[in-house]
Amino acid sequence: MLLTTVAILGGCGDDDETATTAPPEPAPQAERGPERPPVGDGRGGVRLVEIGEFEAPLYVAQPPGEREDLYVVEKGGRIVLVDDGEPLGQPFLDLSGEVSTGGEQGLLSVAFAPDYSRSGRLYVNFTDTEGDSRIQEFRRSPDDSTRADPASRRELLRIEQPFENHNGGLLLFGPDDLLYVGSGDGGAGGDPMRNGQSLSTLLGKILRIDPSPAGDRPYAIPTSNPFVDEPGARGEIYSYGLRNPWRFSFDRLGGALSIGDVGQDSTEEIDLVARGEGRGANFGWSAFEGNERFNDDQEASGHIPPVLTYPLGGACAVTGGYVVRDESLRSLYGRYLYGDFCVGQLRSFPSRPDREAMDDRPLGLEVPQLSSFGEDSRGRIYATSLDGAVYRLAPR
Repeated sequence: MLLTTVAILGGCGDDDETATTAPPEPAPQAERGPERPPVGDGRGGVRLVEIGEFEAPLYVAQPPGEREDLYVVEKGGRIVLVDDGEPLGQPFLDLSGEVSTGGEQGLLSVAFAPDYSRSGRLYVNFTDTEGDSRIQEFRRSPDDSTRADPASRRELLRIEQPFENHNGGLLLFGPDDLLYVGSGDGGAGGDPMRNGQSLSTLLGKILRIDPSPAGDRPYAIPTSNPFVDEPGARGEIYSYGLRNPWRFSFDRLGGALSIGDVGQDSTEEIDLVARGEGRGANFGWSAFEGNERFNDDQEASGHIPPVLTYPLGGACAVTGGYVVRDESLRSLYGRYLYGDFCVGQLRSFPSRPDREAMDDRPLGLEVPQLSSFGEDSRGRIYATSLDGAVYRLAPR
């Protein structure tokens, strides 16, 4: 299904790139440190604290190690810095003249490099005035830490978009310090170009790259990516078989990968796999929508089924979230938090990778036009409303 222009979510040869080896992955934090709280029951005990009003906010991010400053991504092309609880009047970065904003388009996310405090490197994903996806690097201004330096711009990747919807758009550094990129299937309805199951296109995928230049290439492809040696496949691909991954995340303690994948006409789905099992994973689209067969001419043998599906109706598009690790949110601890753009009801279930979700329940809170979730460096969770408000989840 296609949403109206007020919505941002989509519903309704040889690869000779220079390769690099992924750095060793650290042991999951869940395997060390103090005893953790038990998995919560999801029964309330949480309130929404508004941190500000913005212009169609789509995402919240924070550089690694930062404790106070937050960065709010606005659909129209600005990134606003919230400094000590106050949004600054001058944007951290303003690309509004370069961004298409119809329907599901816009400035879709920002990701800060793991060494941001030293390098000042950050990455943005937006749809340009031609409607194509652009991934670009900027650096923090050497003269003013509250602004990015426009002159530092460096383009990593441009993905041609055949239609206006299903842009994906999330950038996220994973537990291996590599950059993951969510890409929708190219849009329209029903995967008309059959991109979901094709390994020759970057559409309908989660990609994984090293954003550092490699020779004359703007980025490197990790040699550990699953399809680097497969003829005709794009080496950037990490996972495939996705329609429109509207927000994915990694469990900050266990490293599990979760994906909210927006459905077609009947079913929304959430995928959740253990650490490392997303590598080469096929999540089924467009041979399947949720657990049901969709395009009969597509095969997805051995695909990974969703852990949770729910029907449309009043709902319209899943908004993927996070496994909550904020220890002050006892009722949500260890549960995967998610919602739906049209319903706005926050829901959760215990995180059990690769197993059918159990005990899925509402939290008792709603965010109208729920456009995204975010997580800061301390594990605190945020929710954004396309209506303008950005909230932090706090104990009641």
